[in-house]
Amino acid sequence: MKKLMIYGASGYTGRMVAQHAATAGTPLILAGRNEAALAALAASCEVPYRVFALDDLAAIERSLDGVAVLLNCAGPFARTAEVLMRACIRHGVHYLDVAAELDSYRLAEVLDAEAKAAGVMLLPGSGGSVAMLGCLAGHTAARVTNPARIKVAMHVSGGLSRGSAVSAMGSVTAETLVRNAGALVAQPPGVIRQLDFGDGAVDCFQVTLPDLITIWRATGIADIETLVHVTGNGFPQGDLSALPDGPSEQERLAHRYQAVAEVTTSDGAVVRSVLDTVNGYTFTAIAAAEAGRRVLAGEHRPGFQTPAQLFGNGFAETIADTTIINT
Repeated sequence: MKKLMIYGASGYTGRMVAQHAATAGTPLILAGRNEAALAALAASCEVPYRVFALDDLAAIERSLDGVAVLLNCAGPFARTAEVLMRACIRHGVHYLDVAAELDSYRLAEVLDAEAKAAGVMLLPGSGGSVAMLGCLAGHTAARVTNPARIKVAMHVSGGLSRGSAVSAMGSVTAETLVRNAGALVAQPPGVIRQLDFGDGAVDCFQVTLPDLITIWRATGIADIETLVHVTGNGFPQGDLSALPDGPSEQERLAHRYQAVAEVTTSDGAVVRSVLDTVNGYTFTAIAAAEAGRRVLAGEHRPGFQTPAQLFGNGFAETIADTTIINT
């Protein structure tokens, strides 16, 4: 039986993904570099595990035997995505990850034709903000017949995991980008927009998110801005290695996420939809495990795909108690 491999399974997000996938009965192999942590997690999930590093191509090739889908949870993805994407293409394995780093999506664009020729799907952002915002954007755009521009913003509440903080600091784009007339264009830093997540307009600052690529691919909207509103200690400072592994269950329960999409039509009309969901880490773990299960069951298309393209705009609302409200 072909299985789903979760690489980076012993990390903060990887552990949660593995536990959700095991509970769902998905045929699993856990993988990563830390044998002691993998062995303990595999025993608790009652699944096998494989140990390999990403600087040993022969070990990667051997370890992909019997694997149909690989879900990469090992960040920073700037260090792991390319070697695993290329290995998956060579081995005929569908590639998923939970990256929120723009470079992973640019890489998927570069490898799109090669993946199609091999019959392999590349699905970066199978869970997390890309799935969340992509579904919200698609839902909102579908409310009108002539969407011309879209702003999407996420309200990040609570703290980051140590791995997320390291990944974020290692992938900060020097330029603030927007999509303008279909092209990625640099903007002056410090742009602030007022957007309403449901309790009145708040300041959101413009940031470069991979949704500039995924929303464009899924909707065809040529003008896109991505923004973030942060409350709490969303962006930690100082020694990131001193951060805790990640937010506790109680902290995740106390900090839900919201997102808003605002679409402007070609004649100037504006429609807005707001998403409310569980904490981002909880959403990511459930959504990524579900995406892996569905791809393993046969839901896949070759080449670079987005979660909203593959599973439909309603995918986010199948995760936990996620809701989208039109305003």
